[in-house]
Amino acid sequence: MSGHSKWSNIKRRKGKQDEIKGKIFTQISKEIFVAVRQGGPDPEGNFRLKLCIQKARANNMPVDNINRSIQKAAGNTDNVAYDEVLYEGYGPAGVAILFEILTDNRNRVASEVRYIFSRNGGNLGETGCVAWMFERKGRMTVDMEGKDEDELMMLALDAGAEDITVEDGEAEIITTSEDLEAVKNAVEAAGIEIAEAEITMLAKNTIEITDEAQAEQLLNLIAKLEDNDDIQAVYSNADISDELIEKLS
Repeated sequence: MSGHSKWSNIKRRKGKQDEIKGKIFTQISKEIFVAVRQGGPDPEGNFRLKLCIQKARANNMPVDNINRSIQKAAGNTDNVAYDEVLYEGYGPAGVAILFEILTDNRNRVASEVRYIFSRNGGNLGETGCVAWMFERKGRMTVDMEGKDEDELMMLALDAGAEDITVEDGEAEIITTSEDLEAVKNAVEAAGIEIAEAEITMLAKNTIEITDEAQAEQLLNLIAKLEDNDDIQAVYSNADISDELIEKLS
């Protein structure tokens, strides 16, 4: 479980779907707002906004919601502003945790995050304490059904991808954060649909967690962080087997 994607998938399958969908829509709306404020309302000239729109569509966010978020940010008559903050800390077994926040109230979210860590076996850290353990990367996934693995690999690598792996019928393409747009464009130009594309934080090294109690406490901590409305993404360097995650879910 490098990062937290597998746990998120399990949680979303078992959680209250309407509540989860509402939170995802709120997160995406915030991301769209910040993207528009930074790069303008035209996705063709604003790659960050283009990624947000693709993410919104992948999560079945209504087109009207997407357009309203863009228009609200472009007009911003309410003088809304969100701060982008990177928080760091440690979870059970010394696992490094890094999480991205978009908030209109830094004091509120700092208090809430400190409480979550203290109640779930973790410690909120100082700036820089774990960020060096992660690298900012571009990440894309492709459904490999009916596609040639060698062709995709050559195409992605020629366009600047750093790595590509195929597992369980899905290809994962890793790029530098700067090259994500170029690689994505090259893959799509070849008629290959991108299932997901994002800028993410990947752990340089992972810590394997085999103790059931530690794994459960860590997953609870990550779940509580993800439930916070101001937290956009949570990353960790934990490696938990699929079998253990399924057992605890």
